[in-house]
Amino acid sequence: MDTDLPEYPFAQPAALEPPPQWSELRAGCPVASVRLASGDQALLLTRYADVRQVLSDPRFTRQLDADGAARVTSQESGGVFGAEQSSMTPTGEAHQRWRRLVGRWFTVKRMVAMEPRIAAMAERLISGFGPGPVDLVKAYAFPLPVWVICDMLGVPDSDRDRFAYWSDTMLSLTRYGQEEINAAQLEFGEYLWAHIEATRANPGDDLISDLVTNDELSTLELLGTAQGLLIAGHETTANMIGKMVAMLLADRSRWERLLADRALVRTAVEEALRFDANPGFGMPRYITEDIEVSGVKLAAGTTVINSMAAANRDESAFEHADDMDLARRPNPHLAFGAGPHSCIGQALARTEMQVALIALLDRLPGLRLDGPAEELPRREGLIVGGLERVMVRW
Repeated sequence: MDTDLPEYPFAQPAALEPPPQWSELRAGCPVASVRLASGDQALLLTRYADVRQVLSDPRFTRQLDADGAARVTSQESGGVFGAEQSSMTPTGEAHQRWRRLVGRWFTVKRMVAMEPRIAAMAERLISGFGPGPVDLVKAYAFPLPVWVICDMLGVPDSDRDRFAYWSDTMLSLTRYGQEEINAAQLEFGEYLWAHIEATRANPGDDLISDLVTNDELSTLELLGTAQGLLIAGHETTANMIGKMVAMLLADRSRWERLLADRALVRTAVEEALRFDANPGFGMPRYITEDIEVSGVKLAAGTTVINSMAAANRDESAFEHADDMDLARRPNPHLAFGAGPHSCIGQALARTEMQVALIALLDRLPGLRLDGPAEELPRREGLIVGGLERVMVRW
């Protein structure tokens, strides 16, 4: 074993600052060997063109259970990666069928129709804020997307604390032990199995009811779909809302600019997605055929980690990439991936982020961080990035 390899994910100087290795590797070693939390070796891509190339190639998916594939973690936590392997997003024609069935619930048209209800929930949450300081993550960034995805799936959002725990265990890199992960996975699976069976008996107007009624997915596929959407549908968006607000308040001239011009909200959300320095692990791909990336031959059987966040800071793709430009256009960032396995819920995430931001600007124009941005606590030990707390006052 090569013990001199850098350990990945890299440590950050602060929660909103990128690791220095991103720019160093883009400049000098765009295909870099790294050591994962499992102890296995993988190749890390940090340039925009390279990451887009690999993510857009339909031959390469997250089938990390293949013989010889690098393990992301020594624990069998599964999480978003495991859900894709098991049944949430299969490959080839099966994947296209899955996206066709599920994707109709995540169209832009449907998201526009949902906006008023999401905005009403955002207003309700803000109205429930006590006297400051308030933890924006706990009081707002987390409960809003949980309510939305639970509503879409027909699951009671009163169970949101349980979803948070199940989600964290399934996204664990180092935070939880195997015994705790196994118990949580079993409990989560039993909960969703019971929900699916109850939905069969009494379908409603929600995504799971639609899939059950059409009877095109097996129960195992339904289970993987519900599990994956609950995790991805609340965890990543909740983290992103918290980080977005923290980015905008870290330099309050950004917040003031949005207060003066609401037309910038849409581009500001896209720029927050691009500028995010705390995204988590990245997107793994198992290379099934030899390919060449940045002049380097990647042999079949190689595991590649695509750092979309590092790619989003690539000066060859984005002018002044290390500056947060709220009016940036165009902004072809890779926060949602690329190609056939790009995030199916990106229209929902964008809608939630825009609505959440507008509600805060309208209701709490004097919003400020309650402490230095450099001291914001990061979420540690999980595949996804995020902030444990964002304390704010107004």
